[in-house]
Amino acid sequence: MIDTQTAFDRYESLRHALPSATFPDTSHAGRDLSDTAEHYDAYILDAFGVLNRGETAIEGAVERMTELRAAGKRLIVLTNAASYTRVEILAKYHRLGFDFTADEVVSSRDVAFANLPKLADGQVWAAISAEGDNFSDAPASATLQDVIENPNLLNTASGFLFLSTARWNNADTDALTRALQDTPRPLVIANPDLVAPREDGLTIEPGMIAHNIVDRVDAEATFFGKPYGNAFDTALARLPGIPRHRIAMVGDTLHTDVLGGAAAGIGTILITDHGLFNGFDVAPYIKQSGIKPNWIVSTT
Repeated sequence: MIDTQTAFDRYESLRHALPSATFPDTSHAGRDLSDTAEHYDAYILDAFGVLNRGETAIEGAVERMTELRAAGKRLIVLTNAASYTRVEILAKYHRLGFDFTADEVVSSRDVAFANLPKLADGQVWAAISAEGDNFSDAPASATLQDVIENPNLLNTASGFLFLSTARWNNADTDALTRALQDTPRPLVIANPDLVAPREDGLTIEPGMIAHNIVDRVDAEATFFGKPYGNAFDTALARLPGIPRHRIAMVGDTLHTDVLGGAAAGIGTILITDHGLFNGFDVAPYIKQSGIKPNWIVSTT
């Protein structure tokens, strides 16, 4: 676990590696997304901190999605959760009560797999993944094997794909760092988040580990997911015909959701009560970072 201030400070230390963007002079304030409905025709929704915390739906979020649909709004989920296949993540949302369809969900895992650099024939990606991940949705041209189950891949793999920290610890980070120092190889991160909000606090995510490794070794690291343009390009392709100023990114973080949305040229809405800033006054963080959303609302 990690606290909000530490996570924010780490995000700030990485600003040089994040997209640049311009922000509005002021932010509008509202209670929930219904207050923003006249301004937007489509919403790109983060999941953790907006729709759910861990395996629990945020109170009122299911009903709010129903209201927005009834008002004719288009909905896209754009999540950095890379531990689920497309089938699994859709099943999770349905289990929580949401009615999203397959074409309304974009995960950073999808984006990473669609853009995974091609290795030479016979070469293998060492995947850092959650238990039971079967890689059934990986591109046919890529061979993935789990590095936690086969530590020898630290020496033999031609590249590393970071999907999950669920089974990862500091000793694993040290081992991967040494392996990359000994033999530089591509490092692909399919979840750029530093932290994620769950029922009992913030967990450390692949982005945190990857940036810590890059600080220690000259690794070739590529990130797929928010706040990077590759994720927003994929999500926006699902919303043809809607002007960007009528689309809003809804999220709980400044450095991934708001920064990424602003860099993509769309509106931004920060949810304060369920994610990174739950229990905190967000104003000092906005002032320090200069990352200002178009709207600040308490809940989904």
